[in-house]
Amino acid sequence: MLELALKGTKRYYGWVTGLLLVAGIGVVFWLWQLQFGLGITGMSRSVSWGFYIAQFTFLVGVAAGGLMVVLPYYLHNYKAFGRITILGEFLAISALVMCLLFIMVDLGQPNRMLNVLFYPTPHSMLFWDMIVLNGYLFLNIIVGWNVLEAERNNVPPPKWLKPFIYLSIPWAVGIHTVTAYLYCGLPGRGFWMTAILAPRFLASAFAAGPAFLVLLCMLIRKVTRFDPGKEQIQTLGKIITYAIIINVFFFLCEVFVAMYSQIPEHMDHLTYLFAGLHGHDTLVPFMWAAQLLMVTAILLLINPNARKNEPVLAVACVMVFIGTWLDKGLGMISGGFVPDPLHHVIEYTPTIPELIITAGVWAVGFLVLTALFKIAIGVKEEVMGEMG
Repeated sequence: MLELALKGTKRYYGWVTGLLLVAGIGVVFWLWQLQFGLGITGMSRSVSWGFYIAQFTFLVGVAAGGLMVVLPYYLHNYKAFGRITILGEFLAISALVMCLLFIMVDLGQPNRMLNVLFYPTPHSMLFWDMIVLNGYLFLNIIVGWNVLEAERNNVPPPKWLKPFIYLSIPWAVGIHTVTAYLYCGLPGRGFWMTAILAPRFLASAFAAGPAFLVLLCMLIRKVTRFDPGKEQIQTLGKIITYAIIINVFFFLCEVFVAMYSQIPEHMDHLTYLFAGLHGHDTLVPFMWAAQLLMVTAILLLINPNARKNEPVLAVACVMVFIGTWLDKGLGMISGGFVPDPLHHVIEYTPTIPELIITAGVWAVGFLVLTALFKIAIGVKEEVMGEMG
């Protein structure tokens, strides 16, 4: 099936060439980072996780969001999702590839990744994060590829695949739960040390992942002969609606606990993010923009008539995706480091090289996504042609 990724129009090859160019520029700056060190980034001793880990945290959610098509189809026999389940699994693969790449560039020296294998420490959340991320990537590759191959051959998927399918469902929950534990297990960071962090991460994942999948389905309908289906898109719209509402509710719970308790180590992080602290307010406009985008999306999605209007649904999905990225990507990481445990405010701003390397990783992810979707859609078009 790999040959399907090599066939396309001039527009397809132009898109792939553009992604390769961006990825290549990113590699050049990453090689500079390897030589010079992480000093070319905006990170410091006070803020040791920056823009790279922000992308990682958000993309783990995008990968976990694939559960919202896998679970209804395989567990609840919702046949309509049979058209797009493979798209959700392939989206998870590309997101996980980016997650692993962002960890690699954040470490500074790629060989340090092997320390998790050479010196395993089961009491460390990093050890378990390595297992769940690579395990979920493996499961999606095995399940997605074999299901698609069976569809191309017009035969049922092999029976041995069922345990992997069922295992992938709790594993999807696990990847973002363990990622949340990386943060809330640090006692010196009041902003992260909350039991609701894992549920909050999952809620945002089940909003952002399906929102991006809806946008991809709409794009696929326009540029290919394959139609993911109106019912499928509308069902995803309902899932996004509930998930983003729960995400905002969880955030408001955090605000109430922090502000009502008046405990400085919990309150100051939110104050910094939404009002500024000691004259430092770099993230204030971004955080208010995130909340405005998510609330506006809720107002659009909660109205059935507006949600059934696909252009309106597309706008709402863009708002959900950007809003959750700002909230969980930018705000969650910087908000946990600023102020530090001694209540000193040392702000973090990503540098140009950092942004270019990040763009390069995203380009690699979109290359993987483009190739996988080209294969999946090619198979579906072949099957449609045989049936026609």
